[in-house]
Amino acid sequence: SDVTFVVGREQQKVFAHRCVLACRCQAFQGMLSQGPAGSEDSSSSIPPQGPFILGNVQPEVFLAVIEFLYTNSVTLNRHIALEVLTSSVEYGLQDLCKLCIKFIKDTLSVEQVCEALQAAVTYGQADLQQHCLAFIEDCTAAVVQTQGFHELSDVVLAQVLRSDHLAMDELDLVQAVREWAHVSSAVLERPVPEVAALPVQELRLPLLAPSELATLESHNQRDLLIPVESIVAAWRSHALRQGSGLPGRLCRPRRGTRPRDHHRHLDPHAK
Repeated sequence: SDVTFVVGREQQKVFAHRCVLACRCQAFQGMLSQGPAGSEDSSSSIPPQGPFILGNVQPEVFLAVIEFLYTNSVTLNRHIALEVLTSSVEYGLQDLCKLCIKFIKDTLSVEQVCEALQAAVTYGQADLQQHCLAFIEDCTAAVVQTQGFHELSDVVLAQVLRSDHLAMDELDLVQAVREWAHVSSAVLERPVPEVAALPVQELRLPLLAPSELATLESHNQRDLLIPVESIVAAWRSHALRQGSGLPGRLCRPRRGTRPRDHHRHLDPHAK
């Protein structure tokens, strides 16, 4: 080998060949041509041997990237797949990215699906995003209990809540969003109404029965999760016995919505 990397907190040494890394990856080519940070001999025609310090990546993840550069294949497991996907995007390795996405889709689980969805949105992987959303739609009740669900960003959670195919009743979804909001509020040190502003716009309150809406309104006084305007609009739909004036999606039952008598009034095509 003619180049050395010191990787992760463990400071594990990884040895490689400059010519292989440079010809296989433009990012490494740029890194190796500059030499290590703090190198004095930057004008040398032969860059120094290293070591290159990579403290923010797990050794197992970096070794997977190196394996791909040498063999055009990669050995993955559930513990590193998402991080290898992150590295593949950072290094501009599209073929490695595809291998990671295939592995993630093939091994997707209830515990990991939200983390995978967050990564898919972050890195613009539309195919993986659709696959994760379909998985969540089929296993909604289990997914909302996971740590990954509580760690979703507000933007991604709002995207999930726009789905008509979630297999969960609206009342239960409201409770799941409330639990997510309290966790996010504690982590971000911001008020509950602020962190939840985007997702609560996707809650379909007109689907709730009057008694459920009254209970929700009472609970809402404790944390102000839902804007008063949204609750008023839901009450108005009951008073007028129609969903006029509300966005159509907020009056449309989801796949898991339990039927309620007033739903027929929300359907503009009902007779």
